[in-house]
Amino acid sequence: MRYVDGPAIECDLHLAADPARVWELVTDIELPVRFSSELCRVRWLDGSEGPKLGARFEGHNQHPALGEWRTISHIVQFDEPRVFGWVVIDPDNRFGGGPPDPTRPGATWQYRLTAEDGGCRLSHSVRIGPSRTGLSLVIDRAPEHEEQIIERRLAALRDAMTDTLQGIRSLAEQPR
Repeated sequence: MRYVDGPAIECDLHLAADPARVWELVTDIELPVRFSSELCRVRWLDGSEGPKLGARFEGHNQHPALGEWRTISHIVQFDEPRVFGWVVIDPDNRFGGGPPDPTRPGATWQYRLTAEDGGCRLSHSVRIGPSRTGLSLVIDRAPEHEEQIIERRLAALRDAMTDTLQGIRSLAEQPR
């Protein structure tokens, strides 16, 4: 797999929880900070106080190999209580992708909920690119290892997404 192919990963699990409760959790943009080693903090932009189509939020990230950076996310899918999706751009051009453009994101993220067996199936997916990201910088340093670099990043994302899904399940299945 090459970066230009738009590497992607999807993880899912069943939750024995009310889909409305799960929706409440997945649309809480601050929740992933609790489970992530990379995402440090987030905040709504433009006076928004919650998720809706077109809303934007800022994320601050940190990674040992890349240092710290900021992203801006645009909510592009909001079909309550089924699909919550956003695209991520690099507003500071830290990764050399040019002017920030939500139609050419660095990543596209999504949660999808499907009613299932008295609860719901929650899937979490990401597609990297087409714009440059921190992964691009790593590939630039060793282009002959692009496929291995992408495989390692997808494996790390799979682990992080699984941790997030399990954290959401733990919260969703708790009595209120």
